[in-house]
Amino acid sequence: MEFWNLRESEMLYGYIGEIQFADPTNREGHAAKVYFNALFGLDFTRTEENSTNAALNYGYSLLLSTFNRCITANGYLTQLGLFHDNMFNPFNLASDLMEPFRPIVDWRVKVMQPNKFEREEKMEVLGILQSDVQINGRNEFLNNAIKIYCKSIFDAINQEDLSEIKFYKYEF
Repeated sequence: MEFWNLRESEMLYGYIGEIQFADPTNREGHAAKVYFNALFGLDFTRTEENSTNAALNYGYSLLLSTFNRCITANGYLTQLGLFHDNMFNPFNLASDLMEPFRPIVDWRVKVMQPNKFEREEKMEVLGILQSDVQINGRNEFLNNAIKIYCKSIFDAINQEDLSEIKFYKYEF
């Protein structure tokens, strides 16, 4: 949101200090509404059937499937999440781990401003997996960065050391 110079980014920073464990005041839900309305307009809702939501959903599903592959390749169960714990969601852990990567999808869709969502638009969204990001002191394709990030999360859990987590940097 800062990239787009949207004033709502300040508001969202304020929400960070208001979030409580288990989010009883629904700060996260309210922040999501403010975020998506700032990016895509006040009339935008995530439940509406339109090309923007189709592109967002497609991008998120690409991230989810990429994270699920990494999780299983590292010998972990996708069902057991850190914060996501919906018994009907077989991908709770991937849902947790992909959260920091969702803004890349959001940015791509905002830039696209799709009027339709067909093969060409799908290919453009798919291109996010080949986006350049910085992680662990190197430039990597997002697809590889996700592998590095997942491995670092598992290392951090196993070693009980949060400093093991390798975060990415993306130039919007």
